[in-house]
Amino acid sequence: MIELQTLRLDKWLWAARFFKTRKLAAEAIAGGKIQLNGQRTKPSKEVKINSQILIHKDDYYWDITVLGLNAYRRPASEAVLLYQETEASQKKREQAMITRREQRAFLPIEPSHRPNKKQRRQIHQFKQN
Repeated sequence: MIELQTLRLDKWLWAARFFKTRKLAAEAIAGGKIQLNGQRTKPSKEVKINSQILIHKDDYYWDITVLGLNAYRRPASEAVLLYQETEASQKKREQAMITRREQRAFLPIEPSHRPNKKQRRQIHQFKQN
């Protein structure tokens, strides 16, 4: 097996399981959500071992150091070995998860479906009277 020296950023993000597809990874990179060594970059930029990557996805941030390169998408247990996250980043993300969970608990529950025909008739009848 050939030991990789560099790998495309979008391919690495996909292999490390930060994004489900390479296309989503490339779109995030193009949208400025990913920084490589403190700089905005392109999906084709080469990642090397010990590169610093800052990932912003939804409301979460990851500040990671690349420990390994893998051209193939492997199980999550192996993908975790490709990078190391800083402690500050972990604490910040865990706090954001707790905050988000608390906010969801206090939000009003929205109906999970649209009313069917009978329910719409009842609504219209109620509004007319």
